[in-house]
Amino acid sequence: MLSLTVKCNYFTKLVTLHYLIVVMNSYPSIFNDVIGPVMRGPSSSHCAASLRIGRLCRDLMNGDIREVLIEFDPNGSLATTHKGQGSDMGLFGGFLGWEAYDEKLPSYLQAVEEAGIKITIEIHPIGATHPNTYKITLKNDKETRSVIALSTGGGMIQVIEIDGAPVLMAGDFYETLVYVKSGDQVVQFLKESVEADEINIHRGDVNYIEVKSDQFLTNGIIEELMEMDDVLFIKKLSPVLPVLARKDLSVPFITTAEMLEYNEGKNLSLWELAVHYESARGNISHDEVFEKMRHIVGIMSNAIELGLKGTSYEDRILGPQSVNFNKQIKRKTLVEGDVLNQVILYTSAMMEVKSSMGVIVAAPTAGSCGALPGAVIGTADILKLSEGDKVKAMLAAGIIGVFIAAHATFAAEVGGCMAECGSGSGMAAAGIVTLRNGTLDQSLAAASMSLQSSLGMICDMIADRVEAPCLNRNVQAATHAISSANMALADYDQVIPLDEVIETMKKVGDAIPNTLRCTGLGGLAITKTAKKIEAMLAEKEGAQSKTFFKVC
Repeated sequence: MLSLTVKCNYFTKLVTLHYLIVVMNSYPSIFNDVIGPVMRGPSSSHCAASLRIGRLCRDLMNGDIREVLIEFDPNGSLATTHKGQGSDMGLFGGFLGWEAYDEKLPSYLQAVEEAGIKITIEIHPIGATHPNTYKITLKNDKETRSVIALSTGGGMIQVIEIDGAPVLMAGDFYETLVYVKSGDQVVQFLKESVEADEINIHRGDVNYIEVKSDQFLTNGIIEELMEMDDVLFIKKLSPVLPVLARKDLSVPFITTAEMLEYNEGKNLSLWELAVHYESARGNISHDEVFEKMRHIVGIMSNAIELGLKGTSYEDRILGPQSVNFNKQIKRKTLVEGDVLNQVILYTSAMMEVKSSMGVIVAAPTAGSCGALPGAVIGTADILKLSEGDKVKAMLAAGIIGVFIAAHATFAAEVGGCMAECGSGSGMAAAGIVTLRNGTLDQSLAAASMSLQSSLGMICDMIADRVEAPCLNRNVQAATHAISSANMALADYDQVIPLDEVIETMKKVGDAIPNTLRCTGLGGLAITKTAKKIEAMLAEKEGAQSKTFFKVC
């Protein structure tokens, strides 16, 4: 049973949000943070991230969840977007143990009801300092646990509190939590007995020792722990990210300036530098990095092919626009431009697969999943380039995304659509230069010029559906990437280096009003037509939802 209780007057005043910035001994991974996750749903920040949070919650409860209280702050994004953008779907799917690409996700309401989980959502001030804050209380017949977690953009998460104790988890370790009365002797035992990346004690409503490692504690160690009077019980939380972190993790560079210094005497291209970075970040071989990206490109290509056949899904605003666009290409009724029109077609097809709950790759987010593959794969197909060429271009795009993830954001709730479609455009521009065998400097210039042109782009999706104006902006991002790539290939002067542009993105994002950062409270989202669409969809949802759950 799902109960939605509103405990405040929405947005009687707007407040300035101060974002929690956590400094971690880690670095973005191309496959964790930039090009991924593989998922279904309209939004990676909402669907994939919430599902990962839900999976950690499920592990904390040993898979037995009977009741859940979810609290959202009215001054954040989730208060107005949690249903329309898929946070409910992802979170509930995580409670059920599903994957982000699970075909059952669209039927999440029915599945939760069949599982007998009672879920209540309350919207009231919780003191959240990040717009994507989940405060979750979980119960079963034996215990009650609590979690506070953040969605930080592109499907990435941070768990910042468990059971009243501050903690820092990103889902990239095997986490063993040893609940204790005091813990000092247990900490000493663990430090002497196990090889772990980190052993930390957290004190709050309860005390527990967190063991971060590349595997769980062995059964033998767990048996010894359970014999100690100070140990109460033990929880195991599995990683939810594909690339794990590790102790003393380091990378060869984390800015373009450092990358250029690293490249002195090596003469590596941008895609090769991306391989060097991700190999060090993920502790995998160069060949493994390349093959991982080949797999990603295959998923993207399959999604585009599926979209070109036409998609259908009841709960969306736009129908399959790409089908008609393709007809007009064949009829030669459009302004000529083979590459441009192919890129528009591919970008549209990818976005339509996303909106029909098909499997896509967040690149760098689900809301901007069309621009990068549409631009790179569309251009490569017109130029009749190989799959390997596409992989190289996507790797080049990926390392540009690493710099953005490290020093700005992919979250529209923090940086507007500049953070999503803007980032996708900058990444794609570098990828297209790579397709044309441009130089390293030209690749960086293309990314810089593209990002310069997206500064300040707002996020004002209509009716909480990541479709309009999202489709238009993905197409604009993809086609602008072509222009930026060609300017760079012609040696246009970027003027402002990429590092400084990314730094500016962060500052501009902080200055965008809350109403224009994925809250549905400004811009096109509050036009007369948008409100009519929102009311129509809400009425349709209300009629359908009675089939699945009772509103209390």
